[in-house]
Amino acid sequence: MEIVVAGRHTEVLPKYRAHLEQKLAKVEQLAPRAQRIDVLVSHEANPRQSGSCERVELTVVDKGPVIRAEACADDRYAALDLALGKLLERLRRTRDRRKDHRNHTPLTPVDVRPLEQVPEPAEAPAPVDGAVETTLGDSPVVIREKVHEALPMTVDDALYEMELVGHDFYLFIDAETAQPAVAYRRRGWSYGVIKLDTAVRTDAPASAVVGG
Repeated sequence: MEIVVAGRHTEVLPKYRAHLEQKLAKVEQLAPRAQRIDVLVSHEANPRQSGSCERVELTVVDKGPVIRAEACADDRYAALDLALGKLLERLRRTRDRRKDHRNHTPLTPVDVRPLEQVPEPAEAPAPVDGAVETTLGDSPVVIREKVHEALPMTVDDALYEMELVGHDFYLFIDAETAQPAVAYRRRGWSYGVIKLDTAVRTDAPASAVVGG
């Protein structure tokens, strides 16, 4: 299993890389088919965020769904421990789901509501790679855009994928209606879904554009 380490606004020293390899060895026990783990270590220089200035993002690239986790702390070793704990829990969930896939039932009822009732989503984590940033005209507003391949899936599968990547929302194409849709977290284990009143072709993968 390959481990790819990158630093953003910081240098990742050999000592920390060796520590990463030792810690991430646990991943292979739960995901033996994993091909690669992408690690992004970033540093926030703002002194007001000194308590969470070190961020570690972990992304497992497998034959199945991409699984990721991230965490912040005042120390990158502590951030790694927190992120790894989240990642291992999601990997265990994936393993258990594969075992019980035939008897799987939806996590919770899904609430479909009009757009105007949707709460403002939380800020999405910064993408690890493949993102393009642009400014909105002459304003200071920065828009980060990332394009993904999207295969049609059920609402239940979309909620499952959302839990694996640790986001508060998930953009997908509904396999039953062929409508573009967004699943989002409300409170606890309560979710909502917004669908566009249009349909897309489902005979080929579509590209989904995610801003965050």
